[in-house]
Amino acid sequence: MNPLLLVPAWQGLVWMGEGIVRRSKYDAAQAYARQQGKPLLVVGGPQGSPSRAALGMQGHGFGDVCLDLDPAMCQGAPETTVVVGADVRGIPYPDHHFGAAFVSHVLEHLPTAADAWWAIEELRRVADALWVAGPSKQELWAWVHPEHHLWVWQDGSGQMHVEERGR
Repeated sequence: MNPLLLVPAWQGLVWMGEGIVRRSKYDAAQAYARQQGKPLLVVGGPQGSPSRAALGMQGHGFGDVCLDLDPAMCQGAPETTVVVGADVRGIPYPDHHFGAAFVSHVLEHLPTAADAWWAIEELRRVADALWVAGPSKQELWAWVHPEHHLWVWQDGSGQMHVEERGR
């Protein structure tokens, strides 16, 4: 067997694993928000990218509020979802408005670790709990994507980690 064929197979498994983690975190955030009797904030539209949007593929649900720099990434949201075009570093809601916030594949695009920490603090300000999903270091596309400036992950205890990629 050609070893080069193993790379696409490995990447397929990495993407599949990331999808499982992303959906699991979304479900946990949604359940927590409902338990608190407060809305769920989703940052990073479920479409995720223009190519995913064109294919009609969703990475997760919309939440009660879907916030993205590009509101088109929240395209297809149910009528009950409020779509907000805003930067995650300046969320236009009061303190503890949301029961939970779910952020998917957003923070790694911020220019610096300081910007990511600013966004994390802003998310903690508006939500009682936070779930974050992003690309893993095993994802080759994450290494070569020109707009991925950071590695951002949340460990099993909910602790956030931010690491700048060498540019």
